[in-house]
Amino acid sequence: MNLVIQSPHSISDSHLKPLAALARSRETQRIDDTLLRLTDADPLQRPDIDAYCGTHQLDFAFIEPDAKLADFGLVGMDMDSTLITIECIDEIADFCGLKAEVAGITEASMRGEIKDFNESLTRRVALLKGLDASALERVYEERLKLSPGAKRMFDGTRAAGLKTLLVSGGFTFFTERLKARLGLDYTNANTLEIVDGKLTGKVIGEIVNADVKARTLRETCAKIGIDPKRAIAMGDGSNDLKMMAEVGLSVAFRAKPVVQQATSVAFNFVGLDGLLRLF
Repeated sequence: MNLVIQSPHSISDSHLKPLAALARSRETQRIDDTLLRLTDADPLQRPDIDAYCGTHQLDFAFIEPDAKLADFGLVGMDMDSTLITIECIDEIADFCGLKAEVAGITEASMRGEIKDFNESLTRRVALLKGLDASALERVYEERLKLSPGAKRMFDGTRAAGLKTLLVSGGFTFFTERLKARLGLDYTNANTLEIVDGKLTGKVIGEIVNADVKARTLRETCAKIGIDPKRAIAMGDGSNDLKMMAEVGLSVAFRAKPVVQQATSVAFNFVGLDGLLRLF
C-alpha cells in the first residue's frame, strides 16, 4: 500500500527515516512541504504508525497505489462537526439558555453512549419548544462556519466527477442553505416544526438516524448508478457508522474514538481537503 502522511504544517525531514522504518517502506516521496507518500508500506504496521503520527500531530492513510479520486462517484457526508464546525442544535439551544443541557445529550449520543438517536433528538428538540424561529437564522448567519478545506474539497471532488450528498441528523433549515451555497447535489435532514413563528419542540416526519443515513446513501448511489463501494463517506459521530460501513472509503473527521476505530482514514489535523491529497 501507499502510506500518505499529511499535516496542516510543514513536515520536518526528521520524520522521514522513522516513518520509513515504521512502515517498512522502501521509498519516501516528498510531494510538498505538508505531504509525504511512502510506497510499499505494510498495513500491518498501522498501530505503530498511528502512535507515531498521533504524537507528532500528523494524519496518515493507507491507500491502494493505483487508487484515483475519479474511481469514486459520490462523496456523502455528515453536517454538524463535519462539514461545519458547530452542532446546530446546541447553538439553537443557547438562545433559550439551555446549551449546556442540550450539548451534554448531543455529546453522549455522538460518543455512542445513548443508543437510541431518535430518543436523543426528540429529547433535545423538545427543549426548544416556544423559541422564536428567528434564532435559526441567527445561528446560520452568526455562528455557522465551514470546516477548513470544505470548499476546496468540493471543488476537487466536483472536478473529478463525483456527486455530493449531505445527510444529517440536524435540520433542513441548515442543509438547504448549505446546498444552495455550495452547489451540493443531494441532501436529507430533519424538519423542525414551526407554528406562528415559533418552534413547537417537534420534528416533522421521519427522523434521520443512523439507519436512515445508510439508506439515503444507498438510495443516492442507486439514483446515480454506482455501487456503494464507489462512494466515500465522511463523519464524526456514532450516528455515521452505518453509512460509513456501506462505502469503499470512510473518513473520520475530528471524530469520536468509536468512529476513528471503525473507519479507513482519520483526519484529526488537516482540513476536509485532505481527502483530495490521498490520491
